[in-house]
Amino acid sequence: MSAADPFTLSVIQASLTAAADEMFAVLKKTAMSPIIYEVLDVGTGVTDAQGRLVSSGAGIPTFVGVLDKAVKRIVEIQGLASIRDGDCFITNDPSYGGVTHLNDVVVAMPVFAGGRCVAWTASIAHWNDIGGKTPGSMAVDVTEIFQEGLRLPAVRLMQDGKPIDAVFDIIMANSRLPDFVKGDLWAQVAASRKATARIRDLADTYGPQAYDAAVEALFEEGERRALAGLATLPEGTYRIEEEQDDGAMWRVAITVSRDRFLVDLTGNPGQRSAPYNTSRDGAVISCQMIFKALTDPALFASEGSFRPLEVVTEPGTIFHAEGNAPHGYYFETRIRLYDMMWRCMAQALPERLPAGHFASICGTVIAGEHPDTGRRFTMVEPQMGGWGATSARDGLDAMYSASHGETFNCPVEICETRYGLDVGYRRLSESDAGKGLHSGGKGLEISYRLRGPAVMSVGYSRAKQPVWGSAGGEPGGVNGVSVRRPDGRADRLTFASGVSLGPGDEIVITTANGGGWGAAPHDRA
Repeated sequence: MSAADPFTLSVIQASLTAAADEMFAVLKKTAMSPIIYEVLDVGTGVTDAQGRLVSSGAGIPTFVGVLDKAVKRIVEIQGLASIRDGDCFITNDPSYGGVTHLNDVVVAMPVFAGGRCVAWTASIAHWNDIGGKTPGSMAVDVTEIFQEGLRLPAVRLMQDGKPIDAVFDIIMANSRLPDFVKGDLWAQVAASRKATARIRDLADTYGPQAYDAAVEALFEEGERRALAGLATLPEGTYRIEEEQDDGAMWRVAITVSRDRFLVDLTGNPGQRSAPYNTSRDGAVISCQMIFKALTDPALFASEGSFRPLEVVTEPGTIFHAEGNAPHGYYFETRIRLYDMMWRCMAQALPERLPAGHFASICGTVIAGEHPDTGRRFTMVEPQMGGWGATSARDGLDAMYSASHGETFNCPVEICETRYGLDVGYRRLSESDAGKGLHSGGKGLEISYRLRGPAVMSVGYSRAKQPVWGSAGGEPGGVNGVSVRRPDGRADRLTFASGVSLGPGDEIVITTANGGGWGAAPHDRA
């Protein structure tokens, strides 16, 4: 059988995609924390020996772009020649390739066949607590990454298939939830082991020549599809300036040509001594997301999918933070960047692109002791909101943000059982913001009532600057969270951590509607 046999190549390619999906299923079924097995705050993927993305499973879109960059950094640091069959590595530090913030932990395992490394299997998952100054490890009053928790700089976790006990001990000792962390870690290891066995069998069955040819063909197909999609976009340079909730002005310039999609992020604010930075890799991931959405949204991503993309960043800025900058709320910076690029391209493609969506993760972390069992818990909940209307229809109600993609809310029953909270309601917003010829989708209104003492951390952007409408459609409103005390006091929050809560306190969340598209009939002259 020839290595170029298209049928063989197709079987290998489909099997590699299936391996990534199987990783996702194993992780979902074996993890300890609801943020993983219910919300699905994870990503899985397969790379080649050098760390180039081959296939990705379901999960958070922004996580897909993490895995290849993390593996590449592991290979760079450890050296491919020193990596052996049975090794496994762990990393969570944004300074060590792709990683988002310390809570998001990457586990990567090399795949050996025929005496050489042919691939890597990798997953990323949000851990509920990785140490740091506040439960849940997402404090807003930090100035350095050292205050955010345990840093794992692309270190060896297993050798010869056996755990390195000292590394496991260090991880457990630095978490307020060691049993959950241990369970989630082993779930990631199990996911990699499952996919590693599948890929090894695949390479052994068809031989190294056919396997390598299939991987290269995937890259070439990804590039071909990306270039074909790029050709449908109008050529030119598109610019946008947008004021953020804190008054800062962000700038993006996108230049589209037949063979290049250039994103220029220079001229943006300097990195901050606060947890609102992202690494260059993080900014690149946001650009990869918009590029993929515009050029080839229907097929899985591979390294070839992003060959026409070029990203220019400026070291020392919020989109290219260096040194010991904190990254705890990186996700708000990335989703805001993605949304701004979407808005920029909507100028060129108003009939094709929807209006703005609520564009915040609306991360809500509540930590305490279960009032019935006394067991410590940390609830980590991203929230849903409204998506923008299009030229053809109203926007979608109660969806996760573009960064969170295929995630789900934690069911009320699980929330109340695992965390000891009362969920008063979870309903569509009654706001009429986002009107237009086609109206934006509805955000949500959510109530949590505390039964025992706890502390809360939140990160909500689009809390002052409203969701943008398109082609004359109205803005979709803002996101917000407030704490209502039994004595009638109420505090509205945007970014906060260590907020003390007591029995009877109510947390009320409102997420924005999507923006409207087109002027409403009654608004027309």
